[in-house]
Parts: sequence; C-alpha cells; structure tokens
Amino acid sequence: MSQIVNMHEAKTTLSKLVELVESGEEVIIARAGVPVARLIRASEPRRRRLGAWKGQVWMADDFDAPLPEEHLRAWRGE
Repeated sequence: MSQIVNMHEAKTTLSKLVELVESGEEVIIARAGVPVARLIRASEPRRRRLGAWKGQVWMADDFDAPLPEEHLRAWRGE
C-alpha cells in the first residue's frame, strides 16, 4: 500500500516516513501534487563469495601482451 505525502510534510516527518517504509509501506513524495520520489525499503546487499568464478573463467598467459601491429593500425584507422 502506498502513502502520498507532500514535500513539506516529508521534510518535517522524515523519521516517521522511514518507520513506515521499514514496516513495509511505500511512500510517494509529491511536489505541487505531482509525484517526484518514492521511498521504499532498501534491500540487503548480497555478500560476495570469494572463488565463485573458480573454474569458470580462463585467461591466456599472454592476455596483456602488446597487440600485433596490424591490429594497432586498424584501431588507429590506418
């Protein structure tokens, strides 16, 4: 369920609006009756798992070797 509040009310009651969002409400902030922002509960960031790509990515031993001259000329438009 959404609750619409005007900009002035949002400024003066921000902590109350955050409590509403924490409880699952969605808050729409309007300026001159036109919706301009939506407050929603932030999702928890996903934790990265080290080694998740192990065995799925391959990199050549010479991946950082200089490009052949013909490729460099092509990149330069020659």
